[in-house]
Amino acid sequence: MEANRELERLRQEIDRIDEEILKLLNRRARLAKQVGSIKKKNRLPIYVPSREQKIFERLEKLNRELGGDFPTDYIRPVFREIISACRSTEESMKVAYLGPKATFTHLAAMEHFGQAVEHIPVSTIKDVFDEIIKGKADYGVVPVENTIEGIVNYTLDLLVDYPLKITGEVILEISLHLIGINPNKEEISKVYSHRHAFAECRDWLSKNLPQAQQIEVDSTAKAAEIAKDDYEAAAVASEAAANIYGLHIIERKIDKHPQNYTRFLVIGKEELPPSGNDKTTFVFSLKNEVGALYKTLEPLYKHGINMTKIESRPSRKEAWDYVFFTDIEGHVSDEKIRKALKELEEKTPFFKILGSYPKAPQT
Repeated sequence: MEANRELERLRQEIDRIDEEILKLLNRRARLAKQVGSIKKKNRLPIYVPSREQKIFERLEKLNRELGGDFPTDYIRPVFREIISACRSTEESMKVAYLGPKATFTHLAAMEHFGQAVEHIPVSTIKDVFDEIIKGKADYGVVPVENTIEGIVNYTLDLLVDYPLKITGEVILEISLHLIGINPNKEEISKVYSHRHAFAECRDWLSKNLPQAQQIEVDSTAKAAEIAKDDYEAAAVASEAAANIYGLHIIERKIDKHPQNYTRFLVIGKEELPPSGNDKTTFVFSLKNEVGALYKTLEPLYKHGINMTKIESRPSRKEAWDYVFFTDIEGHVSDEKIRKALKELEEKTPFFKILGSYPKAPQT
């Protein structure tokens, strides 16, 4: 009896706290509406990721100082949804992504923008770019590289061709699960998935479901959609696909690579102000002369700028001609970055800044 009374007291206290949180959320939403009105009146951007990044970092730091009874790792996802919901009271935001629903790109879009935006699935990476150009989407999310498969070259080509900016990045762990409406693995006679997912999970499937037919479809999300209507079928797909299509996770993490991550880029029309923890991506070509790459990159060394990545890609203009996609630490508005890139541009036949944007949190 004593334990029951104590439980009831604690539950009542939790209810009071929940009510207070709800009141504060409504107060925050009202303030967000006022902010939105000022932004619209002065034609200022509704979405400012550098501001959101600072909010996350400040709250994570404060939570650690408070003792961290609430897990610090969950501060960002919780407040991302709060910010996303409050932002929706200012203006409806549209985000295009490489679909269909429940793909890893969809998951990356939700990871970055939260769920309180209009997510628009499209069929190709080019369609994501086109939706923004046509004004049908405010932002887009596209894959750019994977730790196992490497660079998505088509995305790099489109970044050169289109007048859009990189406004953010998302680094997502790619975990593949066996999912289905039937939780009994022994009753599974066929498995649906994309060919790349099958390649990652073939060892596990051969050992644990040798009798099951493996059927290739266009995407892991499509596999989940099919499996939801077949009691003898399963799909190899993401946890998000299981949640969206109401499926059981029969077996977790059946892919063979424990460190499988994909980097996604967020693209839009606007340049972003610095967040204090940024990277800049640019692309350049070389003169046909000895030591051209060394000479071109020398301004980065001269100004003490850390280059974190460089990737070559055929220019598609003539044989054996290449362009180089490069990431550096810092924002293009930083004086030393601006000076170094100006010097670098003077040494190259082609140069284009693709964007300065907040770094994704380290996984």
